Amino acid sequence: MSDKPLTGRARADRKPHSLAVWRGLGGYAALTQALKRHSPEAIIAMVEAAGLRGRGGAGFPTANKWRFMRSGAEKAGPGPRYLCVNGDETEPGSFKDRLLMEALSHQLVEGAIIAAYAIGATEVIILVRDEYRSAAAALTRAIAEAEGAGLLGRDILGSGFDLAMRVHASAGRYIVGEETALIAALEGERPVPRHRPPYPAVSGLWGRPTTVNNVETLSAVPSIIENGTDWYQSLSRTDEGGTKLYGVSGCVTRPQLIEAPMGTTARELIELCGGIRNGRALLAFQPGGGATAFLESADLDVPLDFAHTKKAGSSLGTGAMIVLDDHACPVAAIGRHMRFYARESCGLCTPCRDGLPWVAKLLDTLEAGKGTRQDIDLLHQHVALSGPSGRSYCDLNTGALTPLRSGLERFGDIFTAHLAGHCPVGRA
Repeated sequence: MSDKPLTGRARADRKPHSLAVWRGLGGYAALTQALKRHSPEAIIAMVEAAGLRGRGGAGFPTANKWRFMRSGAEKAGPGPRYLCVNGDETEPGSFKDRLLMEALSHQLVEGAIIAAYAIGATEVIILVRDEYRSAAAALTRAIAEAEGAGLLGRDILGSGFDLAMRVHASAGRYIVGEETALIAALEGERPVPRHRPPYPAVSGLWGRPTTVNNVETLSAVPSIIENGTDWYQSLSRTDEGGTKLYGVSGCVTRPQLIEAPMGTTARELIELCGGIRNGRALLAFQPGGGATAFLESADLDVPLDFAHTKKAGSSLGTGAMIVLDDHACPVAAIGRHMRFYARESCGLCTPCRDGLPWVAKLLDTLEAGKGTRQDIDLLHQHVALSGPSGRSYCDLNTGALTPLRSGLERFGDIFTAHLAGHCPVGRA
């Protein structure tokens, strides 16, 4: 049993496996076991016991989401039911799902089939951002191979379970990562988040019961079914089971993607990346991508799982750690984030559509050495007035303002120092 169930069978050159090679590596054994030995309810119970939480950012218990779907399907009655796979991956700093889709496409396909069986879905749609063309091609080939071998389609492995699966290449944008916006994109509509309730489990894609899961979440499922829940829990250092794909970028010697036990610390991940580049010292890090709060050197030994990272004042998000050294200006770094989120706003509500470009402009002015005390006061007002959850239609605005709030709290002296007409730290 590999201690790296997500990436342990990947080729060194990241080329996707053929079906024959994948089955020789043990692929689709979990699917056979699931369909021949377990009921849908038993599979959901296994996922719950394993402690699997959604790897797309929110960390919602996967088994709970699957049970909502089964309940919604019962209420909706006969008709199509959907499992949508979120392969949009647009969070700044995140690049984990790309590897899983490109190099381990059959693993994702297998996990999606098992999940569809568990929740009672009749069709799986894998949404992949258009820039991930190699991933879309690998998944399309894997689906065709699985269909040809009787692992997809009608009466899979003689179980009576029917399932269709296809890839949807999306023009993509950051907001498509929100599940109701993803559903709107699949319907050919403008990707704008929808009001809830009703929730997708009751009324999702084309008004039918729908579950949206992240690529990494589903890729973890086959190993749980094949090796058992105790084994999966044993891989983790905390009660949140399994391993995690941590992407480390920014001011480290060797930015990379690392599969490590859930609960691995930032200190360990930075060391695996060769330490802070050029022998410099750590200033801060964002543990879960561009929309997460900064942590500092005192937090290097916090176990990076959902609960511990939240207790430390940030969030695990996608596990995309962005590192700043003591020569990297946090004002400049936050400004880059703000420009991205301002561009990616769907434009539906005022705090996000108009507020984020304003924030980005204020930060650019400060970084250029032309800011005033009033500019810093305005940044505080943006955080106070539109930053809390519920002040805009969805949480994009809240997430976007999270690094600004955190930066103002932790690096207020650096913001103030910019008023002297120059950056006191340097440029990231």
